[in-house]
Amino acid sequence: MNKEELRQLYKAKRAELHAKDRLRMDDLLLIQFQQFDFSSIQTVLSYWPLSGHAEPNTHLFTGYLRHMIPGLTMAYPITDVKSNTITALTINENTVYHTNSWGITEPKEGVVLQPAYFDLVLVPLLVCDKQGYRVGYGKGFYDRYLVNCRKDVVTIGFAYFEPIDKISDTGQFDVPLCYCITPQHTYEF
Repeated sequence: MNKEELRQLYKAKRAELHAKDRLRMDDLLLIQFQQFDFSSIQTVLSYWPLSGHAEPNTHLFTGYLRHMIPGLTMAYPITDVKSNTITALTINENTVYHTNSWGITEPKEGVVLQPAYFDLVLVPLLVCDKQGYRVGYGKGFYDRYLVNCRKDVVTIGFAYFEPIDKISDTGQFDVPLCYCITPQHTYEF
């Protein structure tokens, strides 16, 4: 299947999940996430889960990282919908957020961090394939960003569903993940 077909299918599959089931799956995702060795991680780019899109609760994962890594630097993206790019802004316990016209919650202000600064990037997705390529929401924000990260950056996506065999229309600008975590497995690519 191609990205657009998969996007529609997995948006519908996520929408069918009951809130109680998502809470259980989020807990299982966190258990899988806790198995990683984060000893070399000091800087993380995460994202706020989209309201109404039944995304995995990334606040669980970032809360765990804040607890485990003293002095962790955390950032969230702000989106430029005209250029389909993101810029990472640092966040802390005093950060004020707003929701943009696309429904994405973003920090209102913070220090801009360049892509090469990050050790770990949590990447949104609807589904990925067994090669680590993912289907997102279709604008290429993260692929454009990840290509500018260090070669050793760790990228992790979270999915409620297991990877499919292959996305039929991946292209030269698609950037594969390092890992995809599902409630039952962690896949390394």
